[in-house]
Formats: sequence, structure tokens, C-alpha cells
Amino acid sequence: MSFLDHLEELRWRIIWSLVGIVAGAAIIWIFKDYVMDDFLLRPAIKYNIKLQNLRPFGQVFLYMQVALMGGAIISIPNILYQFWRFISPGLYSHERKYISSIVIFSSLCFLAGVAFAYWVLMPTAFKFFASFGSENIENIIAIDEYFSFLLSVMLGAGLVFEMPMVSFFLSKLGILTPDFMRKYRRHAVVIIFIAAAILTPGTDPISQIMLGIPLVLLYEISIYISKVSYRKRKARSRTDEEE
Repeated sequence: MSFLDHLEELRWRIIWSLVGIVAGAAIIWIFKDYVMDDFLLRPAIKYNIKLQNLRPFGQVFLYMQVALMGGAIISIPNILYQFWRFISPGLYSHERKYISSIVIFSSLCFLAGVAFAYWVLMPTAFKFFASFGSENIENIIAIDEYFSFLLSVMLGAGLVFEMPMVSFFLSKLGILTPDFMRKYRRHAVVIIFIAAAILTPGTDPISQIMLGIPLVLLYEISIYISKVSYRKRKARSRTDEEE
């Protein structure tokens, strides 16, 4: 493919990704009341945190934001598929057959991160927030600040749960090796807990630790995945040299 052909391919992959997001947003919009009241607002309702809208059309824009973000989340398999289809011309024929498996595994990792943030991090963070401070101060949060925090933590956790997939891909390319990951394990742990503090802004240290520990476990899993991937890559390289 020429350079212009690659640009044309990229354009269509972006278009199909956006089509998937719009379709996902339409589905979220149909069930917007359920998504809002029974899912996104549940942490605040459970811990008696009052939410306040401060703008005339605040709820309208809020629902639109939730629809788009929700559409992006549920269309993650399509987005990942379009990404892998774009880079597939640069892969060997034996590597292209794994695209479907990679898309499924990557999607499961991302959704697992979102679920972990919602069912583990959020309850812990809001429980701490609701119980901390003076009883004479009433906790009333601006609705846009609440959803900004909720969505940023969920999306951030979803992205960092892609660590095993990233290590697999980089090991396949020969960029990352298991020996390198083992050598800098201590540095990685420090970076992981710094990332956990950034992904859980304004929350208690318990939430940061609860996010950091699974990330450390994911790093160890990534070392094993990198080892397997790197070993197969070296074996295939030796086979190609012998042939």
C-alpha cells in the first residue's frame, strides 16, 4: 500500500469507529434513565450524597456526555477491531489469524477495569468521602464534578487494565523483553502507585492502594505474557533462519 492508501485506510477505520460510538450512544440514550438512575447515580444515592445542577441546561449536556462516553465504552470491541485491522497489513499471515482473539481479550481487559472501578473503587471512595469531616458540613456536589470524577476513574482503570495486552504486543515486536520488565520491577511498582494516585484524585489512600495492588498483579501477569510471547518470537526467528 502507498502512503495515500494508508491514509485512506486510516480514514475509513476512524469513520467505522465513530459509527460504532454513535450507535453505542444511541443505545445508551434509549436506556438513559436506567443508566443514569440505576447505575451511575447509585454510588451517590447509597451514601446519601446530594448532587446539584448549577447550569440551566446542565442536565441536557450531562445526558449527552453520558451517552457519548457510554457509547465509547460499549463500542470498545469495534474500536479495537478497527485498530487491529489498520495495522494488520504490517503483520505476518500467521499473526493476522489472532486478531479476533486479541480483540476479545483486549475488550475483556478494558471492561474488567471499568467493572473494578465501579464495584470496588467507587464504593470505597464514596464511603470514605461520606464519612469524613464534620457533621455540620453538608456534602453537596456539583453534578458535573461528580460525573467527571466517576467517568475519569472508570476509563482510567479500563486503560491500565490493558497492561497485559500492551506487553504482549510490544514483546511480539521485540521492543519489550521479560528480562527488562524484571530488572525494572521496583521502578514499575513506584510508577504504578503514582499512577494509582493520579487516577483516584481527591480520594483516600485506601482507594489508591486498592487500585495499585491489582496493577502490580497485572504487571506480574504481563511479565509472564511477555515471556511466553518473546519465547515464541525467538523460536520462530530461529526456524526462519534455519529455513
